[in-house]
Amino acid sequence: MSTLELPRSVILALWLQAGDSRRAEAVVVGDDEPHDVVGGRYTDLRELIEDIGERAWDVAAVLPAPGDPLVGHPTTPVAGEAVLVHSNDDGWDLAIVPEIHRFGSLLEPGATVTWRTDEIEDWRTGFHAAVGSLDDAERGLREGLILATQALMQLDVARWRPDAADRIAAVRDGSLPGARLTDELRAWPQRLRVLQQAARLHAIVELATEDEGGAVNLWQSDQRSAALREVDRLARRAMSAASAWLGGDSVREHDARGGRRREDEWRTGEGA
Repeated sequence: MSTLELPRSVILALWLQAGDSRRAEAVVVGDDEPHDVVGGRYTDLRELIEDIGERAWDVAAVLPAPGDPLVGHPTTPVAGEAVLVHSNDDGWDLAIVPEIHRFGSLLEPGATVTWRTDEIEDWRTGFHAAVGSLDDAERGLREGLILATQALMQLDVARWRPDAADRIAAVRDGSLPGARLTDELRAWPQRLRVLQQAARLHAIVELATEDEGGAVNLWQSDQRSAALREVDRLARRAMSAASAWLGGDSVREHDARGGRRREDEWRTGEGA
């Protein structure tokens, strides 16, 4: 069983909801070089986390590909990910977009990350239209699993990449990186389940379409790889839905009574 990777924006969005700024910075940075923040509102990652964590807010990660509906800042599709924040205290909206530069090798990878902050218009209506509810995302994942299974059988990845079948099997049963998850996420079973299933499907698509040998031509021109692109879209949408808190107050208040009501609202889309 392998450990699944989560986009940095998903991890940051989750930890902005946790209210534990002392742990949050270290978890978000992980094995990267120290993260920088530019854009004027904040000078470093800890200040950003502490300030947003003290507010009443809505927050979500978005993971768009070119051609997806634009939610947030125009640079987000180029980056492939961002965190969106709406402050319910004073009404401002912020896009936090990472610029990631990778270095090193497969055995010793590294990355530098700079988060750019830009004020934007209220993104919440567009987010709900593009992503839908948590229940929508979970239904999409069931569809995605069927599409992925059919596409992988038709692509016969193992025929031209003998290692692919074993690696796909490993991520199919992969687990989320436990040390990078928040207690709040663990306490919300559907969010945790959707995030794990989405991360598995996303990883399967990445392995099946690696830029090796026949994979390039299949990804660009084969009808079956169009199915994998749809699987990837469903997986990215589900990760966004699982990362989101649109309850208007702190997810730290997700207790057995009020939290259950707010969970039901977001699951069905009524609370967005």
